[in-house]
Amino acid sequence: MRDIVRQEIAALATMMVVKVGTRVVTHSGGRLHEERIAQLAEEIHEVLATGRHVALVSSGAVGAGMGRLGLSSRPETLAQLQAVAAVGQSHLIEVYERSLRQFGRHAAQILLTAEDIDHRIRYLNARNTILTLFDYGAVPIINENDTVSVEELQTTFGDNDRLAAMVANLIQAPLLVLLSDVDGLYDGDPRQPGAKLIPLVERFDEAVLEYVRDTSGGLSKGGMASKLRAARQATAAGGNVIIASGRQPGALRKILAGEPVGTLFLAQGPLITARKRWIGFSAQPRGSVILDAGACEAIRNQGRSLLAIGIVDVMGDFDRGDVVALCDPEGQELARGLSNYSSAELQKIKGLRTSQIAQVLGQCPYDEVIHRNNMVLTC
Repeated sequence: MRDIVRQEIAALATMMVVKVGTRVVTHSGGRLHEERIAQLAEEIHEVLATGRHVALVSSGAVGAGMGRLGLSSRPETLAQLQAVAAVGQSHLIEVYERSLRQFGRHAAQILLTAEDIDHRIRYLNARNTILTLFDYGAVPIINENDTVSVEELQTTFGDNDRLAAMVANLIQAPLLVLLSDVDGLYDGDPRQPGAKLIPLVERFDEAVLEYVRDTSGGLSKGGMASKLRAARQATAAGGNVIIASGRQPGALRKILAGEPVGTLFLAQGPLITARKRWIGFSAQPRGSVILDAGACEAIRNQGRSLLAIGIVDVMGDFDRGDVVALCDPEGQELARGLSNYSSAELQKIKGLRTSQIAQVLGQCPYDEVIHRNNMVLTC
């Protein structure tokens, strides 16, 4: 049975990012599942044959390394994990290349770190490389650079969900597909009888987040919580997200056919520009400003710029032109933007009217602390 909304989303998805988790591309013992990768490559080929472009974010380097080195259990120390990932990454890309070559296509390895996405020039270089690979008909196989990245290997899985959302924002992909070892978002523990799959999430709210809260009241680590954070990031930038099972072949075929597979998270607004995606969802804030309730209302609901009078406090050390987080009185981030003033200058002018800035600083180069054109709502 086809779904009209999903059919429309699939039809408009001329570019998509697909993420496959470790449990999708490895056996239960942790070793690489080459047959499943071959099935995935065939589905990607079918997507490409429709004229669409696909970027693949793939876990599995550690599992591939375990197989190459004959290890029966996952290493525990960071140095061991990084070494195994270094061995496994070449094997992982080799398997993808061999699988795609059957269809006359090629795999292109791209290893990224958070700094590559944070730095504006490197961000643009990565974007241009991926788009050029599309022109050549190749499939970018993207992973975090495990040999130099600490956070990726200290968690079982989850960081690649965030990486996939950042790649979707990087190339302005209208659809992000997260293939997992579960069928989608459930209203309870999917291992328990009675838990029901949620086919559609129209808006992120506390009710959605409650589905993945642990017994202590906080968001659980990894797993579905990580995927929800990624979905929230991608939908905030105007993209649609589908979380579905990658354990069985055919998920991508069904998604393109508009069939009700997994959980669909609808975009929370129109697609935003590449520049604003970098400001809001890629560059790491160098500091933050705490706003009063009036400034929060003006920014969130009235589309206004940030003025000094609305700033209550300034956190961190940043310069003019740096990305800063805009937070409400409780410290919750609501937006990010490029600051026209340094943290030292803002400490002097916070709470002041624009007409008073020149008296304090000796000049008033900008009326706005952050202009609306340089600001992105993130929540």
